[in-house]
Amino acid sequence: MNGHRTAAVALAVGATLLITLQAAPPTWADRTGGGSGGKVKGGANGRVITAETRVRTSVVGGGAGHASETGSPSPVGVAWTPPACWYEPAFSPKEIQSTVKAWRAFGASAPLVGGIGHVISDAMEHRYKDGHPYKNYNLSKQGEGMFWASVINPNREDDPEATSCDRQPFWVDEGQTPAEPMAASPEILAQYAYDELPVPGTEIKMAPRGTSTVNLPTWVWLDKGRFKKVSVTASLPGTGLSATTTAEPESLRIEPGTADAEVYPASGSCSLAKRGGGIGEPYARGKANRVPPCGVTYMRSPGANATYALRGTLTWKISWSSSTGEGGTLPPGSFGATQRIPVQEIQSVNR
Repeated sequence: MNGHRTAAVALAVGATLLITLQAAPPTWADRTGGGSGGKVKGGANGRVITAETRVRTSVVGGGAGHASETGSPSPVGVAWTPPACWYEPAFSPKEIQSTVKAWRAFGASAPLVGGIGHVISDAMEHRYKDGHPYKNYNLSKQGEGMFWASVINPNREDDPEATSCDRQPFWVDEGQTPAEPMAASPEILAQYAYDELPVPGTEIKMAPRGTSTVNLPTWVWLDKGRFKKVSVTASLPGTGLSATTTAEPESLRIEPGTADAEVYPASGSCSLAKRGGGIGEPYARGKANRVPPCGVTYMRSPGANATYALRGTLTWKISWSSSTGEGGTLPPGSFGATQRIPVQEIQSVNR
């Protein structure tokens, strides 16, 4: 069996065996003159030695009063999702060396399945020790760079694309940018931050409250003070790389839950007001004969003890900026909630 086939078989067999590196590897900041250490785990994930991401996120702003739920926005109008995986600095030469030793020790200590450890350690030595392409684990370059490895977006572990970053750990000199489209960058950090945005469920205000009446408009609105912009910053410790992704409310789409209804405006999409920043208009005395700028009129009742499922979906415009000065826009996202609406008929008798 040649070296390449040996490596493929070894890593496939090792898919269920998790390696925890013997040392607690320092963060990138430690390797460039400061910072605190942190643990990195490596494992055989399918055919590839992977790492656990060190990207950290923080949230600023947002909130919607007592919204019952929050979630990540779903991209609107495009076939796009945040990345399921990427590459980032993960292992020093000594850590790669200790991983091989761990597999070798496993091979010696497990009589029934120890052959797996020997096969995997042989394959890793072929790549990282014997010059195919790395010599002696690049120990001579300790402190001068890192082996970058595949990491999986923790929000998308079950995504089929999570295994698409299928390169084995590869060397990158300190201060160099890898020639790899999925290497950690400000834009990739911004896209990951998109997945971390905690936008609130859309609990809309309505008038009348409680029960609507057939053929009479129900006013719908959102108060800007309750639905604020929210930002998430994703950063890779020690590299100086960070990106901030910001979501701002843009429009509200109303789906009344039945075809027997008329929505306002006719498109069902209520835009952010130019003045005040809210969506729709709160109902007040004296507006009973007006058509609401955002609302719905039900044409018939759903029946005794039944309700309509009115869904309000808020669309957020999303932009990003970064520590390098790069920035731009990302696909708008939406997140909504459903409210049960009882609708009554008022009977009258003409004489």
